[in-house]
Amino acid sequence: MAKFLKAGKVAVVVRGRYAGKKVVIVKPHDEGSKSHPYGHALVAGVERYPLKVTKKLGAKKVAKRTKIKPFIKAINYNHLLPTRYTLDVESFKSVVSTETFEQPTQREEAKKVIKKAFEERHQAGKNQWFFSKLRF
Repeated sequence: MAKFLKAGKVAVVVRGRYAGKKVVIVKPHDEGSKSHPYGHALVAGVERYPLKVTKKLGAKKVAKRTKIKPFIKAINYNHLLPTRYTLDVESFKSVVSTETFEQPTQREEAKKVIKKAFEERHQAGKNQWFFSKLRF
């Protein structure tokens, strides 16, 4: 079978706490690992999406509304719905690994790096679909 769940592929989570949230695959593990003995992927996603910004809003209000809350997680392939979209993950690929999930401090550091990368991408106006809330 062809491997289509590659790093950079955008997917939607269909089960669990983050159901309906968009994620980008950072590292796929087709064969599984010792801690997760099934096909899974390390993903970075958007827990809280940025809000709509209009011309009349002040700078402080715009800064508050464009904040993004990210999350990182290891998700089973069965719980991912792949999309046709891709996203560049080179800026935070080195931060997310299996060792990142072992200590809370490492998780927080990884989230900070991902938050910065996501907010820069959102400010530049790139990948608009990824940063919009899924309406269904």
